[in-house]
Amino acid sequence: MLFGRKGGCAREPPRVAAAPETLTLKVNRDLEGRTWQRWVRRVLLLLLVLLLVAALLNAFGQRPHASTASSAAATLNVFAPLHARSGLVYAPRFTIRARRALKNAQLVLDRGWAEGYTVNGAAPQPETEGSRNGKLVFSFGHIPAGHQLVFWLSLQVNPTNVGRRSQNVELQDEGTRLAVVHRHITIFP
Repeated sequence: MLFGRKGGCAREPPRVAAAPETLTLKVNRDLEGRTWQRWVRRVLLLLLVLLLVAALLNAFGQRPHASTASSAAATLNVFAPLHARSGLVYAPRFTIRARRALKNAQLVLDRGWAEGYTVNGAAPQPETEGSRNGKLVFSFGHIPAGHQLVFWLSLQVNPTNVGRRSQNVELQDEGTRLAVVHRHITIFP
């Protein structure tokens, strides 16, 4: 006895509920008349795969890009991403190479470096930090001829910061403009 107990009577096998009357094999299993829906699902899946491949190929960024400007007095190099995603934490690198002695080197950063960002830190600490007309100003003091200063700024993109922003960087010595790096960043959601 397959379903019975010792010394008892046999039980009936469990019963499967009947399919609702509105379901038919042609429509619900074989998808008759609904072949277009298969293609919609396939196209949506393909779009998702293409989005993931684009992200793997750095289309939505974070890979840093070097931008340089120079003059007879100094060279300024900015190494930071041109594309970023919301929530990304990164550290742009600013390198100043003095060709002649700089008495009071200053980096002036457009408001696009701080607007919609959380500034987590700076290294080395500038002598002074401030703002001028909505721009960030970092003063580093004297840089001898032939020397370089590397400045790191730790930033995090705020989740609501989406769009394109100007991130120009200007190198000044005692208020005189020496070099300007023109750049923009595009921030994806």
